Amino acid sequence: MTLYPKIQLSRLREIGWKLWDPIGLAHNGSSPDEGCADEYDRYLLHAVSMISRGGSKDEAAVYLTGIASEHMGLSVVDANAATATAQAIANYLISLPDGPKTVR
Repeated sequence: MTLYPKIQLSRLREIGWKLWDPIGLAHNGSSPDEGCADEYDRYLLHAVSMISRGGSKDEAAVYLTGIASEHMGLSVVDANAATATAQAIANYLISLPDGPKTVR
């Protein structure tokens, strides 16, 4: 049986809170309150899925920007933050050994 690397949700959260945080829940770049830690998980995991399945970093950045503007209803969206987040996610995925990715 082959064991595959697991994506660390905690690492994705570090990336999301440090670089993206479109609704500003983290206070001055720190971690958010404990009750908010999972606020962006599904969006970050979707970006991981997009990139893992061959999508580009640009597509993931567009997705994150769209989430902030359309789903969250923000009138001002930081596209650079979405791009930096997609790049950091891609860099993280590249650092993992090859194989299907799972989340823990």
